[in-house]
Amino acid sequence: MLPARVFDNSTRVQSGVSGGRRGGAPAVLALLVSLAACALLDATPRACAADAPPAPPAEATPAPVPDDAEAAPQRFAIHGQITYVEQESGGFRAPYAGPNSLAPRSGAETVDATLFLGARLWSGAEFWLNPEIDQGFGLSNTLGVAGFPSGAAYKVGKSKPYFRLPRAFVRQTVDTGEATETVDASANQLAGSRSPDRWVLTVGKFGVTDVFDTNQYAHDPRADFLNWAAVDAGTFDYAADAWGFTIGAALEWYHEDWTLRAGLFDLSSVPNSEHLEPGGHEYQTIGEIERRYTLGGRAGRSLVTVYQSYGRMALLDDAVRAAQQSGLAVDPAAVREYRTRTGISLSLEQAVNEDVGLFARLGSGSGNVEAYEFTDIDRALELGTSVKGSRWSRAQDTVGLVLLNNRISATRQRYLDAGGLGILVGDGKLPHPGPEQIVETYYNAAVLRGVTVTLDYQWVNNPGYNRDRGPASIVALRVHAQF
Repeated sequence: MLPARVFDNSTRVQSGVSGGRRGGAPAVLALLVSLAACALLDATPRACAADAPPAPPAEATPAPVPDDAEAAPQRFAIHGQITYVEQESGGFRAPYAGPNSLAPRSGAETVDATLFLGARLWSGAEFWLNPEIDQGFGLSNTLGVAGFPSGAAYKVGKSKPYFRLPRAFVRQTVDTGEATETVDASANQLAGSRSPDRWVLTVGKFGVTDVFDTNQYAHDPRADFLNWAAVDAGTFDYAADAWGFTIGAALEWYHEDWTLRAGLFDLSSVPNSEHLEPGGHEYQTIGEIERRYTLGGRAGRSLVTVYQSYGRMALLDDAVRAAQQSGLAVDPAAVREYRTRTGISLSLEQAVNEDVGLFARLGSGSGNVEAYEFTDIDRALELGTSVKGSRWSRAQDTVGLVLLNNRISATRQRYLDAGGLGILVGDGKLPHPGPEQIVETYYNAAVLRGVTVTLDYQWVNNPGYNRDRGPASIVALRVHAQF
């Protein structure tokens, strides 16, 4: 689920054969080795970063420095990354299956390679392009679990590599304070200096979760957790195309320990589509309040994020009723009208010491309307921890653990039981609904400069909210290189 996420969010558009493993691994591994070699042979220190968001999270803000120590503004930058993920699902109980069911004993691979090309336009203004090549599929064509187990998988899968441009944006920063702080170079961030008190405007094509609902412990499927509902609030039905990106604008105001954010973004043309709405008639507004604080001498942060989507969406009960009257299959497209869908989430993160951090998210969304872009979750609870490996002399390694509890409304249960399909779930019926409960743990090991290898395990109880299926065990191997 890049960008955060992230992530892939739109109509089910697939090419290639459904299910099973997709090829491309040999070429991918060769490219990984090449990148690793480049990293080892480069004697000049360079900032390394994953697919970083346009506006870095406030918790990563460097400490203020004196005016005479300001960093010289960087004019141009080139960064890159490549990530390979292979996932396998074990055998589990599956007495029946539907169009959107997770398949037992299946495997899938994804790979993505990205360049981050940046230039300073004028004082405080940066322009970034992120050309990317993708290939592969998620498990069961990225279907079967509302908290999908791979944020590296998109809803649009292809067996051959293909090119796209996920980001092309301008970010303008206007300082409003006299103090300055250094900004290190990273992907989608030029080195320089800025004021802790500032306005930031981001305009163009980028991911909503590049700016909103960020979390330093759980927000990057290329470096930390893989599950969609771990890297972003599961109820955050953010505007996006099938790959998780959209066109819009975000305005941020940083002042002392507070940040206020607001955004306006284009929705896809129809729920869960690969195309954005061309006329801007369907859109999403987002507001967010961030508070930074210290607890026991350690940094913490809280976020409250609210969204409202306006577009052609179906009321789920109307879709079921229309199917009963016509005798046809449940089809939300037949009853879509212009209406709104809203949601709210709370995100918390707290450092315990230099190596251990805790985080949590709690979210709620309208349960009577079809989900528009992200996934089929109406209530979400997330609790987790992230631990650096300093205690076992592996300071660059990280181990993480997260517990997820995803729920749907009684209305969505009736819709799925009648044979309706969600964005990701739909077993054809749902006679015995239950919460989707997920445990994910990973170990991310730094093996070379700029190269990490991750082992990931997820246990999914009641996949697709169905007590008749599962529990499923899913293992993953992730290899990530960056410069």
